[in-house]
Amino acid sequence: MSSSYSNSHAQRPIAVWLLICCGMVLAMVILGGVTRLTGSGLSMVNWAPITGWLPPLSPEAWQQVFALYQQTPEFRLINSTMDVAGFKGIFWLEYIHRLVGRLTGVVFLLPMLYFAWCRQIDRPLFIRLVLLFLLGALQGGMGWYMVASGLVDQPHVSHYRLTAHLGMACLIYGYMLWLALDLWFAGETATSPPMAPCPKTLHLIHQMAFLIAVTSFVTLLAGGLVAGLKAGLAYNTFPLMGGRWIPEEYWLLSGIPAWLNLFDNVAAVQWNHRWLATLTVLLVMLLWVMSRRRPVTPRVNKALHALLLMALVQFSLGIATLLSYVALPLASLHQTGALILLTIALFTVHQSGRTASTSL
Repeated sequence: MSSSYSNSHAQRPIAVWLLICCGMVLAMVILGGVTRLTGSGLSMVNWAPITGWLPPLSPEAWQQVFALYQQTPEFRLINSTMDVAGFKGIFWLEYIHRLVGRLTGVVFLLPMLYFAWCRQIDRPLFIRLVLLFLLGALQGGMGWYMVASGLVDQPHVSHYRLTAHLGMACLIYGYMLWLALDLWFAGETATSPPMAPCPKTLHLIHQMAFLIAVTSFVTLLAGGLVAGLKAGLAYNTFPLMGGRWIPEEYWLLSGIPAWLNLFDNVAAVQWNHRWLATLTVLLVMLLWVMSRRRPVTPRVNKALHALLLMALVQFSLGIATLLSYVALPLASLHQTGALILLTIALFTVHQSGRTASTSL
């Protein structure tokens, strides 16, 4: 097999395929957020990953599916007056979310087998792609594990499982994006800046970009906890919470170890998310200022401009979502913005790393 990183032009079709899959994963995350915000996630009470491609196709089939939903805590405690017509409204969003997940698996698997059959990918890359496929299958199981937590006693899913489901989706997305970038830029020599800085400066910029990618991801996970606990419906002011910089309820959740307030306390979870986001924006601003004083490649320069702009937009969307009491359009845009910010951060890490490596 030929090396998967030896020829940039030969590998770009594979990179394009991976970027298409990235787009589908991004669509999955956005759909998942809308499904959660509209209360549609518990409408499908069975998991049939192989056979569940088709929705109910007859009135009798709809009645059967609705009868299953009527046995759930969500129907008994929240939607007891819902009829079949109302049920269809929440069912379709969850169905489309799962359908896109299945389609993503097919769009990933079949080209992977084709490229392997044509010997266009080498063994190390094939192993990475198989790992991605297995992670995708595991993600499907994690999704059902999350939904199942809301079908027993309480009409809502575990915020821990929701955050794990979101985090795994982002890890799959990030890993796939990184492979696509490696393939797209294979064999390309990073352009040197007009005035080459010392290697330590280049590595500092790269390390800062990596730190921003990490804080973006952690902030996103904190947002998952906020969503799972519906913490965005509390303390709808900014920057103060309950008139204080640190809400007095931060450590007041009783009956559990104190450190679990960080994950189970609505006040603590929202405060953590706010200030992780603030830290991320400040780091982005610091990196941007640093880059103004140190020469970088044109591509890295553009990436840093985009990173700063997106960080400010995402921070503003977060505040707007909070002040609007989690209005659906703003909340969906905020979640989408989190993935876009992570994308730009990863691109910046990738490109600054290539620049730093060529300076050695």
